[in-house]
Amino acid sequence: MTLTKAELVGALNRTDSPRRETLRAELARAKPTGRRAGLKPKLVLVAVGRRLLVKPRFVEEELAALQLLSGRNHRVLTGLCLITPDDRVRIKIVDTRVRFKRLSKEEMEAYIASREWRGKAGGYAIQGLAGCFVQKIVGSYTNVVGLPLTEVVAMLLGEGFPIHFNWLRLGEADPE
Repeated sequence: MTLTKAELVGALNRTDSPRRETLRAELARAKPTGRRAGLKPKLVLVAVGRRLLVKPRFVEEELAALQLLSGRNHRVLTGLCLITPDDRVRIKIVDTRVRFKRLSKEEMEAYIASREWRGKAGGYAIQGLAGCFVQKIVGSYTNVVGLPLTEVVAMLLGEGFPIHFNWLRLGEADPE
């Protein structure tokens, strides 16, 4: 029986044993196909109804964002994905609702003049000056700041990561 070169290579590459490729390597190798192949991924930072807020680049965009947020509720959504050392995937969506007070023209102008909004998702920093615009928050404050710490730590602890180990070491190093 004579095998061609292609048949021989195919037979040598085939394996009946479980794959050794990790999930990370497989996902890194995968490329989008079909309808989404030509689309660039989009990062969505904050939602008011069906409208999505981005990081404003210009004063006009920031003014539009503040006018949209003024006197309304909006949602801050963060997607978390943890790939464990044994290649299990844990996913969580953190959803926080924030209510802004009705903003006066002077408040909007002063906030824009502060330049604090630059580079901020949704055009504001809750941990800064814009914290005084917030009437109510339901959910994770740290999610609005940027990273939902309670949820991240809970995911890591749930997988057995020794999060508090370094906390103990810091306490021992305190020279009281």
